[in-house]
Amino acid sequence: MNKKSIAILQIAATYIGTVVGAGFASGQSIMQFFTVYGGAVGGAGIAITTVLFMWIGTKMMLLSHRIKAFSYQELNNYLFGDIFGKAANMLTFIILFGVTAVMMSGTGSIFEEQLGLPYQFGIVVSIVLSYLVMTKELNGILAINSLVVPMMLFFTILIAITVVGTDGIFQTTGWQQQQLHDYKWLITPFTYAALNFAFVQSVMVPLGSEAEDESTIKWGGFWGGVGLGFMLLISHLAINSRMPEIITFEIPMAEIIRNFGPLFHVLFLLVIYGEIFTTLIGNVFGMTRQIRSLYDLPRNAVVLATLLACFLISQAGFTSLLTYLYPLFGYMGIILLIFLAAKQMPGKTWKRPWRR
Repeated sequence: MNKKSIAILQIAATYIGTVVGAGFASGQSIMQFFTVYGGAVGGAGIAITTVLFMWIGTKMMLLSHRIKAFSYQELNNYLFGDIFGKAANMLTFIILFGVTAVMMSGTGSIFEEQLGLPYQFGIVVSIVLSYLVMTKELNGILAINSLVVPMMLFFTILIAITVVGTDGIFQTTGWQQQQLHDYKWLITPFTYAALNFAFVQSVMVPLGSEAEDESTIKWGGFWGGVGLGFMLLISHLAINSRMPEIITFEIPMAEIIRNFGPLFHVLFLLVIYGEIFTTLIGNVFGMTRQIRSLYDLPRNAVVLATLLACFLISQAGFTSLLTYLYPLFGYMGIILLIFLAAKQMPGKTWKRPWRR
């Protein structure tokens, strides 16, 4: 495998790893955004979301590459202008902060629900590990994603082989039928994609900026989007086969894997934790860069302060945070998504008007 192929796989894996966080890997956000509407309607929504993922990731990285953005602050300034860019940066920061609290809460839920260990213990372990990885910055994030994402894909294929083809994967229960009456399912693919666009900026902007060439970015964004769509669909069908009783679990995918035996269950818990962790450190990385681009503060102090602030919010609980914050952040992210769609690509010789 040549150097370019490795770079493409790294970009795709980092894109997948950044999106597949607590809500995605656990199955909770998939259930909240898609599976509650039934097998067919949820599957159609996932197809739309997959196309949006392929387009969003690629355009975001290409824009970042051409304007040589250091952080999402420069990208938002380019999209919105200097005045409204400040509001967009604040909006992105709020979303990153809230999602990071959800990630942290998700680690506590894994320890509590699946391992029988204290909720707070899981969060403290995650804070310590995050702080250690963040000493390596972007290289640490790339290394973690390159390890965890292939394992997540392996389990997705395992679930596909076992679950797809069984009865009930395309069922729509009476309870799911009732959820269709409010017509939220029509905008769910866009709010889900917008939510992810808002917080993948933190990693994908510097990744695109530092990529060697645009061809690598395009293929990395394409395969990253395809991988995300595949994982979304398989997880959705698996959860749908267990509706509506599985809706009571905070980590529904772990309950599905539990049927594979204790060994696979423990391994999958490690993978879920790894995916939550990749999104957690990605968000902390983005927030740290944003704060340090505004204030001349020691990096390690900013990282620690950010983690401790998210720890306080995480006390609200995983499902509670995800149920209320994710849809809200999705609607907020649509504003960012619209501006990304409308903005024309700058020329390859475009010179940025700011300096760091």
